[in-house]
Amino acid sequence: MPKEGKGTDLVFKAMADQNRRKVLDLLFTKNGQTLTQLCEQLDMQRQSATQHIEILIKANLVTVVWRGREKLHFINPVPIYEVYARWVRKFEQNRLGFLHDLKTQIEGDNHGTT
Repeated sequence: MPKEGKGTDLVFKAMADQNRRKVLDLLFTKNGQTLTQLCEQLDMQRQSATQHIEILIKANLVTVVWRGREKLHFINPVPIYEVYARWVRKFEQNRLGFLHDLKTQIEGDNHGTT
């Protein structure tokens, strides 16, 4: 079983805040936005938005690419997938296994055919 690390803690902390989740949603909808573009869609001051984005960057959920003098923000879905793989998928597999077993019991050995 994989060992939890500081990176996972940062991801959970970053995603715990609704404002940071909104930033991720905005980047999912339109990746590669500037801070100005993001601020236009957020109900907060530029300084607050910057602080939230910095937390997302430290958690590796957002990456920055400079294009000339523009600083573009891109979502990085890998840490979210890692959380899914570690914490969600194993529970999903149990549920799907249960549903498969229930289906087999209801339909019997003939798999629903007569």
